[in-house]
Amino acid sequence: MNEKPHLGTRTVWAGEEEYLLQGATQVPVVHSVAFGYRDMDEWLQVALGQKEGHIYSRNTNPTVHAFEEKVRNLEDAEAVTSAATGMGVISSALFALLAPGDRVVSVKDTYGGTSVMFSEFLPKFGISATLCETTDHTQIMAEVAKGCRMLYLESPTNPTTKISDIALLAQAAKAAGAIVIVDNTFATPINQTPLHLGADLVLHSATKFLGGHADALGGVICGRKDLIQQIYHFREINGATLHPMAAYLLLRGMKTLDLRIQRQNDNALQIARFLESHPAIARVYYPGLASHEGHEIARRQMRGFGGMLSFMLKEDSLDAVSRLLPRLRFAHAAANLGAVETIVGPPATTSHVECTREERAQLGIPESLIRYSTGIEHVGDLIADLQHGLAIFR
Repeated sequence: MNEKPHLGTRTVWAGEEEYLLQGATQVPVVHSVAFGYRDMDEWLQVALGQKEGHIYSRNTNPTVHAFEEKVRNLEDAEAVTSAATGMGVISSALFALLAPGDRVVSVKDTYGGTSVMFSEFLPKFGISATLCETTDHTQIMAEVAKGCRMLYLESPTNPTTKISDIALLAQAAKAAGAIVIVDNTFATPINQTPLHLGADLVLHSATKFLGGHADALGGVICGRKDLIQQIYHFREINGATLHPMAAYLLLRGMKTLDLRIQRQNDNALQIARFLESHPAIARVYYPGLASHEGHEIARRQMRGFGGMLSFMLKEDSLDAVSRLLPRLRFAHAAANLGAVETIVGPPATTSHVECTREERAQLGIPESLIRYSTGIEHVGDLIADLQHGLAIFR
């Protein structure tokens, strides 16, 4: 038998066995706020982290711990912690690891909420951020070489699926003594393992593909133990705690992660190829297409190209988007992604709702761009649905 089971097996079993109670085959939802100890010495040991256990659910909780352990196992990480949302874990990492006078190097195409952290909130605390062209690796490495505390990457990016050469950039960051964080939300551990490519930390909005059913909010980050301890300490104090019921739903969703991602990978590639040949489409953004500028890098560092794509209508206006979306039967028009159902929407109402039209234009995001989160429906139905919707553009 293999010493380490395959990813598909680990999505089902990892992190759970220790927390099964009284013969139960599923991890229970532990709603208890506090955990009692009759032995004062044992209580103190748990409080000081010298012995595993739980004291107060703002800090740790059995159900939450089981979810965290599953992600840690899939990402092959030393340690892990979580937060109530993806932005909760991102902001906890930034504020825990950065101090006044520090500098972050990142890319222009990060998720809109992350971008706001760099442009609006971090500067208030004397922390500067330099945002580079996402695919200009030479510029990124030059900025890192000038000195920085952190290199923050997202690959593929939201919503234009740009690709960063994680191994190349991580090597440059290590040479400069910088921490490397990668947002792996779009790829998931099924398609990409950033820690194997040199990253120090990898994070997810667990709300998306990890949970997969659009019914629970959560964020998770894992990697180097010394860094995770700092992030955990900040998160336990700021109180952005993942709720045990959300953790249970995320755990349940992750059991089918491998199956879902394989189906979404296949569906997205076929849909991207269909859209690329459609006369109403100006451009398709999907790293699985040979026409994608990051295709070769994606082939090297990814095991699959993901369920996310975006496409630009030739009629470049938000009005064109508003005419198309109601015609799609098998797609929720909503500000989410990564679910079993297909979800669509423009950046103006989803990933970059925090930005003005001018700011989106500066980021290279046209108003007619549509983010398409491919679900697990039959791909023939999804393509027929798009054909029907796009028929209005003649």
